[in-house]
Amino acid sequence: MASLWLPRVSRACSAFCSNTSVRLLASSALDGAASPAAPAAAQTSDQATAAPESKQDQRTSSLPEYRFVYPEFLPNPDLRLRHRLAERLERADMLRRRTRIEIPEFYVGSVLAVTVSDPQAPGKTSRFVGICILREDHGLRATMTLRNAIDQQGVEICYPLYNPTLQKIEVLRLEKRLDEDLRYLRDCPLEYSTFAFDMEPEHAADSGEVPVNPVKVPLRPRPWTWRWERAGMKGLIVPELREDFYERAKKVSEPWHKYDLMREYRRSVPVEDQREIYAEVHEHVQSLETDQRRVRRRRVFVAPKKTS
Repeated sequence: MASLWLPRVSRACSAFCSNTSVRLLASSALDGAASPAAPAAAQTSDQATAAPESKQDQRTSSLPEYRFVYPEFLPNPDLRLRHRLAERLERADMLRRRTRIEIPEFYVGSVLAVTVSDPQAPGKTSRFVGICILREDHGLRATMTLRNAIDQQGVEICYPLYNPTLQKIEVLRLEKRLDEDLRYLRDCPLEYSTFAFDMEPEHAADSGEVPVNPVKVPLRPRPWTWRWERAGMKGLIVPELREDFYERAKKVSEPWHKYDLMREYRRSVPVEDQREIYAEVHEHVQSLETDQRRVRRRRVFVAPKKTS
């Protein structure tokens, strides 16, 4: 039996060797002929692989600056409190809520009028006008604090931004301040926190940029709700204090924090996550604008009246 199989095996091996040798010679010849064009082929392949990334980078870089317009969409920067699925579900709920009520663009320092449902009020609704002194927290727990002076008494109301009882949010004056926290208005004269409840909305500037109010507010004499001489606020005028106040402020100050890169990393959300989040927000904003344009273009049908 072995003698019968040997000739066939030898012929198969010789055929395989000859075929492989021919293929090797052909491939070497092709490689030698295509060697000048090899870098170009590699370059085109690199461009083809890099094209999707460049398009994606261009799409994400062309997004508007939403970091200050929608700060509540950014999750908690503390990694111990982050959960990807919970954040995605919260964003879906927030976007769904924004389809029910228009939450306009506003900043700390803008004057707002908020209308909420109140079963104890005469008209079942209550309206409060005040300056936004603080925006804090993340996701569905985001809040805004408004302050106004009523009957020579400072009044503050903290509104959850995505509370179902909110019916309307109006921006009466769109502007920014020099600081992102205006809680020092509690220790300032009431004239800087007084706004009329029948205040008319002011038209925004035609340039499209949000104006910055450069006003600097003086503090009343001590005692204060906090040691504002240590805060370093730009829009605050601190009266002259004794030397020991400034000495204690120097002792508790930590100027090296501005060089701590890891501290800034822990207190901020990575840019990649911000792009992913605001790409989703941008898509929702574009769809809302498309729906609004479609509604404006829709013609109202008026039934013809019968003529006698």
